[in-house]
Amino acid sequence: MTMRRTFMKTVATMAIATMGLGVASMAAAEELDTIREAGVIRIAMSGAYPPFNFVNDQNEVVGFDPAIGTEIARRMGLEVEIVTTAWDGIIAGLLTNRYDAIVGSMSITPERDEVLDFVGPYYTTKRAIFTLPDSGITSVSQLDDVTLGVTLGETHEEWARDQGYTIRTYRGLPELILELQNERVDAIVNDSIAAILAMGERDIEYVMLDDLETDVIGAGIAIREGNPMLAAEMQAALDEMMEDGTYLEIAEEWVGGDIR
Repeated sequence: MTMRRTFMKTVATMAIATMGLGVASMAAAEELDTIREAGVIRIAMSGAYPPFNFVNDQNEVVGFDPAIGTEIARRMGLEVEIVTTAWDGIIAGLLTNRYDAIVGSMSITPERDEVLDFVGPYYTTKRAIFTLPDSGITSVSQLDDVTLGVTLGETHEEWARDQGYTIRTYRGLPELILELQNERVDAIVNDSIAAILAMGERDIEYVMLDDLETDVIGAGIAIREGNPMLAAEMQAALDEMMEDGTYLEIAEEWVGGDIR
């Protein structure tokens, strides 16, 4: 398996618990015990990021993320409750106990790792910039003179602001694509896999700029800090489904192939 992440903070906390310094251990045990007592783990996502998570015609939240979260819950002996919320407030919702985890294609960044713990990554992607074929934009060097569409609260918004680009913010990928189609923005910035699949589903012709220098990004499952037992159980379930072929079945159904 690629992109295996070492949970240094989690390992350290578990080591402290083993030595009998029990405050962090008690807090972690209580949270996992609370989830087990309820029999349900609440997982959050935006519901506006197809094909990873979106609302279908039956008003159900479906996609790669819900399928992964549901399977992890099943292997932990739990039911799953899916909570949809605006992306720009999703971390605050986790920190204020509105749900137990974020399974919503959240990129693992050093800034987020300061306030959250992560399980995974459970897939990898990279930042990409898309425009229409007749836009005249062929290079990143032209972006200083155009308007970029970004999703509010994503790492791509922060990146675009750091570059000094002119941006407009939107609530999710479907809105981004619509604004690009209607030429209200000149280009959009998004994770490559999600945008390619979403535009392909809509038969939209696009150009992806090939001179953008960017790193591969891991998407992880976010939980509150100080819960090593919960992290370990979720990681074990994820590892098991990757090893026994279930992960690949889910990935092929929703995104067309292995994205580890």
